[in-house]
Amino acid sequence: MFGGYSFGELGSIFAMQGFAGLILFSVYVLMALGLAIIFGQMGVINMAHGEFMILGAYMTWLTSNFFKAYLPSLFGGYFFLAMILAFIASGALGMVVEWLLIRRLYKRPLDTLLATWGLSLILQQAYRSIFGAREVGVDVPDWMLGSLPLTDAIQVQINGIFVICLTFVVTLVVAYLLYWSRFGRQVRAVVQNRVMAGAVGIDTEKVDRYTFGLGCGIAGIAGSAFTMIGSTGPTSGQLYIVDTFLVVVFGGAASLLGTIASAFTISQTQSTLEFFLSGSMAKVITLLTVVGILMLRPQGLFALKVRK
Repeated sequence: MFGGYSFGELGSIFAMQGFAGLILFSVYVLMALGLAIIFGQMGVINMAHGEFMILGAYMTWLTSNFFKAYLPSLFGGYFFLAMILAFIASGALGMVVEWLLIRRLYKRPLDTLLATWGLSLILQQAYRSIFGAREVGVDVPDWMLGSLPLTDAIQVQINGIFVICLTFVVTLVVAYLLYWSRFGRQVRAVVQNRVMAGAVGIDTEKVDRYTFGLGCGIAGIAGSAFTMIGSTGPTSGQLYIVDTFLVVVFGGAASLLGTIASAFTISQTQSTLEFFLSGSMAKVITLLTVVGILMLRPQGLFALKVRK
C-alpha cells in the first residue's frame, strides 16, 4: 500500500490527509452533537437528522443568493447570518416535529425509527418540490477562498480552517449548555428520573421540546458548514446519517467527550485509507474495525458511570 513513496512523500500525504480528516471530523462532530443530544439524552432514533442538516444547507444557499442579489457589498459576511437562520429554521422545525410526532412515541424506539424514517422521505420530497432535484452550490466569500502554504508540499484550505474553528466554538457552547447551564441540569434531571423531575417543578414536556429543537438546530449549523466543502441536494443528508449514528454509538450514546473522540478516530482513519484505497473499501475497513471494537466494548469508548 505504501510502496513507491519516499518517507518525505508519505509525511506530506499523511499531513494533507490528516487535515482533510479534520474537515470531515468537523462535519461529523456538528452532525453527531445534535444526534447525541437527541439519541443519547432522549433515546429517540431520529432517522430524519440528515434532512434537518440539509434544511440548514438550503437556508445558507438562500441567504447567499439574497446577499448576492440585493446586498452585494455585505456578501463577505453573509455566512454568519446564514448560520443563525439555519439554526433557527432547523430548530423550529424540530420543535414542531417533536410536538406533532415525537412526544407521542417516547420509550418506543422502533416506532420513532420508523416514524422519523418516513419523515425523512417526506422532507426529501418537499426539498425536491421547493428547491428542485438538482444539487446546488453556495458561493464562498473571497476571504474563504484559497489555501495557506505550511510547507512547499503541504497546503491547507482556508474554508476548512473556518469549519474547524466553527466546530470548536459550537462544541464549547453545547458543552456549556449541557453541563453548566440551568437548562442542562434540567435535561439531565429529566433523563435520570422524569417523574421526580416533574415533581420538583420541571416542565418535562418543554425540556423535551427544547432539547429536540437544540439537537436539530445544531444539525442546521452542520448544514451551513457542509456548504463550504460540498454541494447540497435533497438526499445529501442520507450520505452522512449512517456515519453519524456510528460516531454516536462508538463514542458512547450520552457522552459529549466520547462523540468528539469517536468522530476524530473515524474521520482520520477514513481519510487516510481513502488515499491509498478506494472510498468504499475505506468505509468497509473503518466499519469492520468499529464493529469489532463495539463487540469488545458495547457501551462505546466513553460510557457514563451510574450508581446501581
